[in-house]
Amino acid sequence: MANTSNENQSKKPKGILSWLDENFEKPFLFIGMLAIIIFITYQTLYRYLVSQFFGGAGIPVWTEELSRFIFIWISYLAVPIAIKERSNIRVDILYDRLSDRWKKISWILVDLCILALTGMIFYMGIDHIRMQFEFPQNTASMGIPYFIPYLILPIGFGLMAIRAIQDLIKEIKSIPMKDTLIGLLCAIIIAIPLFIGLELPALVWLFGYFILFLAIGVPVAMSLGLSAMATIIGAGTMPVEYVAQIAFTSIDSFPIMAIPFFVAGGVFMGVGGLSKRLLDLADELLGNFTGGLALATVATCMFFAAISGSGPATVAAIGSLTIPAMVERGYDKYFSAALVAAAGAIGVMIPPSNPFVVYGVSSQASIGKLFMGGIVPGILTGLVLMGVSYYYAKKNNWKGEARKRTAKSIGLAFWDAKWALMVPVIILGGIYSGKMTPTEAAAVSAFYGLIVGLFVYKGINMQNIISCFMEACSTSAVIIVLMAMATIFGNIMTVEQVPTMIAAAILKFTSSKIMILLIINIFLLWVGTFMEALAAIVILTPILLPVVTQVGVDPVHFGVIMVANLAIGFITPPVGVNLFVACGVAKSKIEDIAKAVIPMLLAMIAVLLLITYVPEVSMFLTKYVK
Repeated sequence: MANTSNENQSKKPKGILSWLDENFEKPFLFIGMLAIIIFITYQTLYRYLVSQFFGGAGIPVWTEELSRFIFIWISYLAVPIAIKERSNIRVDILYDRLSDRWKKISWILVDLCILALTGMIFYMGIDHIRMQFEFPQNTASMGIPYFIPYLILPIGFGLMAIRAIQDLIKEIKSIPMKDTLIGLLCAIIIAIPLFIGLELPALVWLFGYFILFLAIGVPVAMSLGLSAMATIIGAGTMPVEYVAQIAFTSIDSFPIMAIPFFVAGGVFMGVGGLSKRLLDLADELLGNFTGGLALATVATCMFFAAISGSGPATVAAIGSLTIPAMVERGYDKYFSAALVAAAGAIGVMIPPSNPFVVYGVSSQASIGKLFMGGIVPGILTGLVLMGVSYYYAKKNNWKGEARKRTAKSIGLAFWDAKWALMVPVIILGGIYSGKMTPTEAAAVSAFYGLIVGLFVYKGINMQNIISCFMEACSTSAVIIVLMAMATIFGNIMTVEQVPTMIAAAILKFTSSKIMILLIINIFLLWVGTFMEALAAIVILTPILLPVVTQVGVDPVHFGVIMVANLAIGFITPPVGVNLFVACGVAKSKIEDIAKAVIPMLLAMIAVLLLITYVPEVSMFLTKYVK
């Protein structure tokens, strides 16, 4: 009996440790994300309801500052989960061609690289806290000591280092010691140039290490941070302590907070059942035409684009409903999956759009104007995809659903979808009426989606609400840490005058606006084949924007061109994320869907050329933005 008791006591701590290992970050992320959604929604409603009807101050002064700090905390607390689940954005071209043995060795190398960066920022974060104690400062609104929000640097990056160590140990246990030593040796070889006194130009350090880290599969954000750190060490470009400070200040921004809110809103509305109501409405309107379900699929993706702001989220939410239904009605499975993948790209054109937010922050362009500029290109893309769908439906005799549709049935479909249709009204109406900033509109829409999903459609429940919040936090955190590391990388480029040099080189080659835009389009289409859209935007905007502005291209127009280009990248192998999501839903091979998507790809390129060379297509609506 005593032995059994001892066994139970020994098992209990193990169970607790296992639970902590699995869930340590999750309570903080859930509470933090819920808090900032509520705080910013409260701030917005207080300004226009409470203060007007009951008097008092126009805005509670603490909500924005507290929300910014919580946002930074949950962003860096979610990255350890992404490291643990290996869900960071990375370039896998070389990795996919490795044997299974070398793939495992490469993960040893990747984990060591992540550990190097997170360990250095952890150490610098502690040093920064020490400085805050020596020279204390208080925040502007709440008056709390600044060391409190800055604690996230040692805590967050310390957790990232722990998760990297855990992944490293797990990988070491799964491979022979010889392979572990090979991975360690590769890491040492990569680091040696920094410590042997090589005198190389800063740009050689910066881009040499960045390309190397990308090639070996280090996540893009970590590659940016590591290459910037290597340049600081190798070329002495700026003080190394600068990295920790920028890791905090670069994302201490109210506009950037729109990203997690839009991501959360998309997740809540997809899980909450809004996507199904939108499909039912589109099918009621278009289902009786030739290729009716294909047309309804594109229309639903356009509707959902005005909710989620994400291409892959649109494919996952709509594809899981439409691909099986299209196959059941006789459509080719590969065509069905390809259509959803292509139509899902509209998710980053029609507002709200996370790429537009990232570009707006990177370029200092108006996010409201970018949103407005994306509406017509998004609708045009949807229409040409409908045209392609109709052509192939006619060719293959894919008929619409033969059932009677009446004004009453259409009215009922509209009524059933009313809660979903309100989301674009809240977001766009709030922004363009001047009542809300994009960040406030995003927070209100996320709050609305959560309430509707919980209490109206009841797709969100106690079983899945935590996973909804974790998906929103981890997805947005990957974007946020990418922006933080890109700021460090971009500042080194600015110090070394890289944008100026590239602009001078291109303008020396040609001063023709038509040729420059053509070259940039071809370049962006190529980049989109192997780099995720958000990563491309944060890296390339500081380089390309000075070039196009010198030939008279409006920054908002260029933002639309860039996002439309990179939206096409969602359906171009080998890194076409929409294709991979569609493959997962359709249970098909990437090659089969990649072939089926070619006609849609060509149609989207035609729209891109129209957007590029006829600026009024994307710019005329921006005139109505204050």
